[in-house]
Amino acid sequence: MTAVVWILNGPNLGRLGKREPDVYGTASYDDLVATCMSAGEQLGMSIEVRQTDDEATYVRWLHDAEDSGVDALVLNPAAWTHTSVAVRDAAAALRAPFVEVHLSNPLAREEFRHVSYTAGEAVGIVAGFGLDSYRLALQALAARLPT
Repeated sequence: MTAVVWILNGPNLGRLGKREPDVYGTASYDDLVATCMSAGEQLGMSIEVRQTDDEATYVRWLHDAEDSGVDALVLNPAAWTHTSVAVRDAAAALRAPFVEVHLSNPLAREEFRHVSYTAGEAVGIVAGFGLDSYRLALQALAARLPT
């Protein structure tokens, strides 16, 4: 059976390659999607990648993931990682395992980024490896999911 994995990205990730390339790199959002799709295919996963700048949409997607019974998730809540109790609460309600992902290393950045509201609900965190953070998160989830 093929594992269904949703990859949910938060605000400003659609601006990859244009926004702060010294922090986030020069890869585009399309490159991120391609990386995730390729890694998922290699791992035998069915991948769905989404991005929104709207917090209510992100929370709804977390509810939809729970209601539809996805097998696992990769979450990059972006700025909501450090600010949103609503995103944290929706993530806490997930029965499926999820990995929190960040392109940059939040602990090497501004102090306000050192707090993650969602990390305590995640099975793990992968940060600081650019697009490879997503590939590593998918590999970690593949190792945890039943075959």
